[in-house]
Amino acid sequence: MLWKTIKQSLNDHLPESEFCLWIQPITCVKEDEDGLELACPDHFFSNWVEERYLGLIKSRIGEISNDPVAVRLTVDENTPLQIEHDGSGQLRLPGVRTGKTHVRSLHPAYTFDQFMVGESNMLARSACDAIASNNLSFGNCLFMNSDTGLGKSHLTQGVVHQVMQSAPATRMQYLTAQQFSAEMVKGIRNKTMEQFSGKFINGCDILLVEDVHTLTGKSKTQEELNNVLDYLIKSGKRVVLTSAVPPRKLKGLDEDFRSRMTSGLVTSIEAPEYATRVSIIRHKAERSDLALTDELVDFLASNLHGDIRRTESALIGIKAKSCLRGAVPDMDLVREVLHGMVGSPATLTGQTIRDFVGCQFNVSVEELQSRSRKRAVTFPRQVAMFLTRKYTRESLADIGSYYNRDHSTVLHAIKVITRDMSRKTSIREQMELLCSKLKQ
Repeated sequence: MLWKTIKQSLNDHLPESEFCLWIQPITCVKEDEDGLELACPDHFFSNWVEERYLGLIKSRIGEISNDPVAVRLTVDENTPLQIEHDGSGQLRLPGVRTGKTHVRSLHPAYTFDQFMVGESNMLARSACDAIASNNLSFGNCLFMNSDTGLGKSHLTQGVVHQVMQSAPATRMQYLTAQQFSAEMVKGIRNKTMEQFSGKFINGCDILLVEDVHTLTGKSKTQEELNNVLDYLIKSGKRVVLTSAVPPRKLKGLDEDFRSRMTSGLVTSIEAPEYATRVSIIRHKAERSDLALTDELVDFLASNLHGDIRRTESALIGIKAKSCLRGAVPDMDLVREVLHGMVGSPATLTGQTIRDFVGCQFNVSVEELQSRSRKRAVTFPRQVAMFLTRKYTRESLADIGSYYNRDHSTVLHAIKVITRDMSRKTSIREQMELLCSKLKQ
């Protein structure tokens, strides 16, 4: 059978972990004069194989068969991805040894090379790359926090993908805090806590726990995870923790546990600034074979802030409407998609207003945060402070922090803009135009 021969050839060519993860689950459902029909477990899997391995598969077929053979990928949900349960409800990916590595199911696109780096996430990205490479220049414990959809899971899974690719023998435990808690409760009920603890303490080189903010108020789980962290960190093992809430704002948390989690590098992933949003939109549009003009990219980047999933949703909508109408995307189509999105326009924040004003006045974030007293910088800074006070509920001190200023400077800025709007028609009209753009 041709596919069996091809698989053997690929097994000899690819690393074992990569072959077991992406080639082994593929089954041949049809082989005739029309070619090979290969079934994948799901659409994500199929897309990933098509992008990364289809060329290699065709190349191997060409080496083995003298005649050209067509290859078609399909999805067969009755041929599931070979992910096994370890008995605790967690999932184990193929190609890893039982009792060694236990991870949640991974998104195939959540890799480092698919992560767009900008000022808002550069430190977190660098730290994750160091953890994955066993480079302890950032320490062996990393705590990342951010709002939803800014890349915590992407970077965490990027670590797992990278380690599985470069050092598949590494013993990893990747799970959510809720899964840790549920497994611990099961261990208590079944009187198997020694086995539960041993899995993390004695059989783990890297521990990755997501959403630790969900452990607030769960004192027993905090105590158990604290003990695990204490041992791993002191033993030089690598630890990655994520949270939707900064450590200082986590309520119902034991102080010793909080201290342990933040004993290494603590970094926040902020909403991407304008330049990064542009890069993200262009990258995702290119991967989707979606042609967008610079004007459309600028419009999307100016109106889609925060959660990257909203950007992905918008691009999917643009692609779908463009295909249905048989026309390239234009401004009317893009506006229609954004208007129809749930939650659009996005809730304004001090950061998005700062980025917006900087873009409108062609002033960088660094200049807005600098000590410059030039009119070309001070006026946009005062405008941004005024608009942030107008459209958000952030305190004067919080607004000032976006520009390295105190609350008195913000109060002065608000007074200056309010006065100039009442006295100068040009300023009032300019502010009205900015306000209308913010409301789009």
